[in-house]
Amino acid sequence: MLAGAAYAQNINAAGATFPYPIYSKWFIEYSQAHPNVKINYQPIGSGGGIRQVSDGTVDFGASDGPMTDEQLASAKVKVMHIPTVLGAVVPIYNLPGVNKDLNFSGDVIADIYLGKIAKWSDPRIAKDNPGVSFPDKAILPVYRSDGSGTTYIFADFLCKVSPAWASGPGKSTSIKWPVGVGGAKSEGVAAMVRQTPGAFGYVELTYATENKIQYGAVKNPAGKWVKATPEGATAAAAAAAKTMPGDFRVSITNAPGADSYPIASFTWLLIPTKFSDSAKGKAVADFLRWMLEHGESEASGLGYAPLPKPVADKVALAIAKVQ
Repeated sequence: MLAGAAYAQNINAAGATFPYPIYSKWFIEYSQAHPNVKINYQPIGSGGGIRQVSDGTVDFGASDGPMTDEQLASAKVKVMHIPTVLGAVVPIYNLPGVNKDLNFSGDVIADIYLGKIAKWSDPRIAKDNPGVSFPDKAILPVYRSDGSGTTYIFADFLCKVSPAWASGPGKSTSIKWPVGVGGAKSEGVAAMVRQTPGAFGYVELTYATENKIQYGAVKNPAGKWVKATPEGATAAAAAAAKTMPGDFRVSITNAPGADSYPIASFTWLLIPTKFSDSAKGKAVADFLRWMLEHGESEASGLGYAPLPKPVADKVALAIAKVQ
């Protein structure tokens, strides 16, 4: 009986791996400050988070790719998007003998995954990296094999910089990859690139830094080569923050501005607007308020950027509607 009474509220959630490093920290800290609440979060990917919250099998979900109108309409519960932090997706690579940070323009990244650029010695890669001596080695593109918001952000960017990508694979949490091999979750992609000479992939910034994997700079619309930082994600969000739609579903990839990192995104918690258990609804709303007041300050230490204040102010108003 005592074990069951240890937590008055067990809250179950699942979804994105992109924000998992900060979510796991937040959920532990919140439970330490509120011993009667335990949040169990499973990092199964954004596709799984959308599916499970839509089916009502978890109390809330998480995704880096916003739900579509069709997904929202078919969900068993009414779901709102609550942006939590900003993050960056980075191109990672394993190229022995090349120790310099590399540059990757969007059209080159797209053509690597389209199979049009198959070797590291391709002149288009060399053009973006003057002075670097590339080996005549095959590129192994690595992608997420599961439904993934990181994939959504990456593909959303590619759609904006490559007409061939926009008319081909397109953007979704799960897409049909023309070439390459799949890895499960962010950890799987990071591990496969780290272990495979010649590999090229994409992960959230924190996974690259924690796994000590090289990652490249990406050309933004201003023509600048920008390496991912929390500040670059904040710069990308600056314009969107002024025109943020009421439901918070917005894309900030390939954003204007000299300092903007081009593969950046908000990530969202998918929160039912009304819980069948009102006490659970109050606990979730209380966590969300705690997140805004205490959690946001921890974002930059883990490679994320906190919500811009105008967005945070709008989020506070939205949280007040959770029941």
